[in-house]
Amino acid sequence: MEMTTALWSFALVVGLLTLTPGLDTALILRTSALGHRRQAWGVVLGIQTGTLVWGTLSSAGVTALLTASQVAYEVLRWGGAAYLVWMGVGMLRSRGTQAMVEDEPTDGGFGQGWRRGTLTNLLNPKVGVFYVAVLPQFIPAGAPHFAAGVALTCVHVVEGVLWSTVLVGFAKAVRGWLRRPSARRLMDRVTGAVVVGFGLKLALTD
Repeated sequence: MEMTTALWSFALVVGLLTLTPGLDTALILRTSALGHRRQAWGVVLGIQTGTLVWGTLSSAGVTALLTASQVAYEVLRWGGAAYLVWMGVGMLRSRGTQAMVEDEPTDGGFGQGWRRGTLTNLLNPKVGVFYVAVLPQFIPAGAPHFAAGVALTCVHVVEGVLWSTVLVGFAKAVRGWLRRPSARRLMDRVTGAVVVGFGLKLALTD
């Protein structure tokens, strides 16, 4: 398989994965719909930072530890589950009464969004396992393993940023409705339930 063919094939696989609604989608939609534009882009780039780290570590062979060591996987799994449940419960307890002001300084800004997106991705061991299991299948025979792996990961990152741009634009379109406290409470409840659900699933699924 040539490198060009590998890039297109991998783009198709991770493209379908990117379009599938999940935790990343929920976080991006909620943050951007509430008017926190800088924080929303922090979440987007944080998620992609996590993806790049997982892909780079997989290319270097480091994350093979997740498949070789049950202890390493369990520690990361429970840590990720606890973080997601904590974050989701915080959303569920929100009263939705805070005024929505674009680029509001109290929302933590870009840095807080980046940290949230990065931690959410890095504390999900299933992302690492996905890269360990799938990435080597697309690296052509004879190609430099590390360089090819990072190149494939960058395809995933680019697709993630492009799809996130669509999500941010959609959320901006419905932001007027979300200015109402009742709508904001609904958004927090739905997103919080999704996040807690993912945390519980991560904790209870082998």
